[in-house]
Amino acid sequence: MTKAISPESVLQQLQWRYATKKFDPTQIIPPETWAVLEQSLVLAPSSFGLQPWKFFVVRNPEIRQQLVAASWNQTQVVEASHLVVFAIKKDINDADVDRFIARTAEVQQTSVENLQGFAKVVKGFLAKPPYPLDLNEWSTRQAYIALAQFMTTAAVLGIDTCPMEGFLPSQYDEVLGLTAQGYASVVVCPAGYRSAEDKSAARPKVRYATEEVVSYVD
Repeated sequence: MTKAISPESVLQQLQWRYATKKFDPTQIIPPETWAVLEQSLVLAPSSFGLQPWKFFVVRNPEIRQQLVAASWNQTQVVEASHLVVFAIKKDINDADVDRFIARTAEVQQTSVENLQGFAKVVKGFLAKPPYPLDLNEWSTRQAYIALAQFMTTAAVLGIDTCPMEGFLPSQYDEVLGLTAQGYASVVVCPAGYRSAEDKSAARPKVRYATEEVVSYVD
């Protein structure tokens, strides 16, 4: 049985986490720690398990500098140790389902034929959703699930993050060449270590009282 992290430790790290405004550019996430963060992205849950996304980790300093202007001049994109761009697979379709079914057959050691019932359900959902649905918006919601897992994992590991919607997706897509690959950026998350000069770290976390945001239906 896997040893669980204590509830106290998890709560402590969630209290410690905040949207880091200024990173220390001299501190780099160790490779072994980044490997865990990378796997938190790979292991993120998604509807049907379809994974309609790709995570672009921008390591080139010159490219990251180009992204500052497209990030409302927020310097986290260059100061942080790592920069992750969460992108969706645009206009997901039957071919994407077939790819996932093939991967499922490989991992679960079964045949593609045995999975055709499930494939039909997923394709039916994409073709005729049970409610009004823009598939790219649906994929975006899946990407935010991955973002949440990435940020929570980072907090548990003592790594700072800053989720950012304050950027120009079209410019990111152009600089990173995402459109040609069939992807579109939807959210950005620098990760690294907070600067001692970031005054935001000392500000009390402002949240509504638990009873105002959590209701139990018995």
